[in-house]
Amino acid sequence: MRVKVLGIQGNELRLAVDDDFNLDKVIRFSDGKQPSGELTIDDNRHISRDQQKKIFALIDDLCNYTGDEPKRWENEFKWRVQVTFGLDEFSLSNCSMTVGNYMILTILDFLFSENIPFRTKSWDSLPQDFPRQRLALKNRTCVICGRPHADLAHYKAVGMGRNRHKIDERKMYFMTLCREHHQEQHNIGIKKFMQKYHLKPLRLSDDDIIRFKILTKKRLEELKNA
Repeated sequence: MRVKVLGIQGNELRLAVDDDFNLDKVIRFSDGKQPSGELTIDDNRHISRDQQKKIFALIDDLCNYTGDEPKRWENEFKWRVQVTFGLDEFSLSNCSMTVGNYMILTILDFLFSENIPFRTKSWDSLPQDFPRQRLALKNRTCVICGRPHADLAHYKAVGMGRNRHKIDERKMYFMTLCREHHQEQHNIGIKKFMQKYHLKPLRLSDDDIIRFKILTKKRLEELKNA
């Protein structure tokens, strides 16, 4: 659903949606809780040459693995972006930077979920403000190098004089690291490690903790009722 920002007062926004808004339906989808969501502002800048190169490099890696024609997957990922983010048809020659980032995110998410290899430099070249932390957590890949089967690392180390089974994960900050980078983190210390790689671990919502398979629903309810 597309929206326009009509006004801002303090931390409150007044929005206009491009379609009829059914609040009862939204509340039902939210399981009776206060509906919430995320707002992404389209910056209206044109896609950069660097973004275009990343997109087509990732598609080339995919096609080298599958033997398909690049155009087939370009159209497939465009369609996925349109459906996922509620966009109209767009061209990679003149779409916005925001849409370019949507394409990169969608392609990487697919490559990770299907365990399809791609060149590490594509991962390394993603900007720090790109949501690589969430992507790495979702797919349990190393946030630094992109290797699969990464460890779930805690910003505040679990096990340092505390019972691992009594930790409340809702209060922790998370990132995913391969064994090599996880060992480096322990060797040089968390603060130096974070500064070296410019990392900022994520504090996750209850829904994300379940979605990323950090806790089960049962364990989450136990913590809430403790």
